[in-house]
Amino acid sequence: FVQYLITVHHTEVLPTAQKLADEILSQNSEINQVHGAPDPTAGASIDDENCWHLDEEQVQEQVKLFLSQGGYHGSGKQLNLLFAKVREMLKMRDSNGARMLTLITEQFMADPRLSLWRQQGTTMTDKYRQLWDELGALWMCIVLNPHCKLEQKVSWLTQLKKWNGVDVCPWEDGNHGNELPNLTNALPQGANANQEHLGQCKSLEYQHLPAHKFLEEGESYLTLAVEVALIGLGQQRIMPDGLYAQEKVCRNEEQLISKLQEIELDDTLVKIFRKQAVFLLEGGPYSGLGEVIHRESVPMHTFAKYLFTSLLPHDAELAYKTALRAMRLLVLESTAPSGDLSRPHHIASVVPNRYPRWFTLSHIESQQCELASTMLTAAKGDVQRLETVLESIQKNIHSSSHIFKLAQDAFKIATLMDSLPDITLLKVSLELGLQ
Repeated sequence: FVQYLITVHHTEVLPTAQKLADEILSQNSEINQVHGAPDPTAGASIDDENCWHLDEEQVQEQVKLFLSQGGYHGSGKQLNLLFAKVREMLKMRDSNGARMLTLITEQFMADPRLSLWRQQGTTMTDKYRQLWDELGALWMCIVLNPHCKLEQKVSWLTQLKKWNGVDVCPWEDGNHGNELPNLTNALPQGANANQEHLGQCKSLEYQHLPAHKFLEEGESYLTLAVEVALIGLGQQRIMPDGLYAQEKVCRNEEQLISKLQEIELDDTLVKIFRKQAVFLLEGGPYSGLGEVIHRESVPMHTFAKYLFTSLLPHDAELAYKTALRAMRLLVLESTAPSGDLSRPHHIASVVPNRYPRWFTLSHIESQQCELASTMLTAAKGDVQRLETVLESIQKNIHSSSHIFKLAQDAFKIATLMDSLPDITLLKVSLELGLQ
């Protein structure tokens, strides 16, 4: 290997090669005093900031090829490999990660179809929009990197602002308000529907790794990760305007919950669940499970169902409290005017004059129904709990088809083969059926 290398680059390396050969043959040389030899192919040590050679032209060509082919002919695979490479570089603290992502983003911004779509007022395909989402997610990883220097952050901010100012730059929440709902694009049902391929996925094992520099005893990276996920899922946030962004809200929530479902809850994690559930119930405006929320706040049904099933074996009281609080769907409730009723013009200014466009409403209502059904199943045999759940259903569920489904569910649960019929559940079924 060395002989070939010297032959190919003889003009550049021959003097160095002869010098090194002389040193190796001399017993007193520094080379012979040091154990081993440097290996530039092995990369830097774990604490060093890595900087590998980046073939910029090749990166640009690959992205350009993908965009020119409109995402067909397997070129998408190449692009996903580039995204994966950026993630790998960030993991290794390789400073070229940001440079590589800059090159990819520049090619995306130069895509001629952006101006075409803008002129025609048409939306980009979901597949293409997901690639923009990936770009955004990677930039978030870069700018939130705690190891980077302030001047780097300033230069990235300047760059992001520059791209953001470009006319054709797509908006996260759709294309400049021109977006029309694609009503055929139904959302997948349930938390596991996103795992494509009220088979190829490897089963990962999550373990507690001690986090030495953190606050409390018994904390690990796993407990911190779970707690951050619960805080994020419980945040109050307003439903965005566009169809794609609304679907993304549901999709992201379900993906995160399906990740959490892979983790086996031990005593340490149960403590965190209890702590966060209490925080969210007592929390102020930041919490989606607080007492008062905005009318257009993203509903917590999916998250509450997960919290309910996780907490039920350990703290039933808290589980029901959380699920019952999450049953509300304020966007469907008419807001009562708080002004002087004797002055009609005053009332008009108080009542909201727009009905929000929630394209994912049918999906949200089905999730609300799922939450109610889960509570009915768990409350079998408990008269007081069943009555509380019934009241919640009657107050919060506005869809007659979902109320009818719950009447059927209650009947099925009440008349399971292995036991006597549950009279209270039968009454619940009758009440809901009549409603």
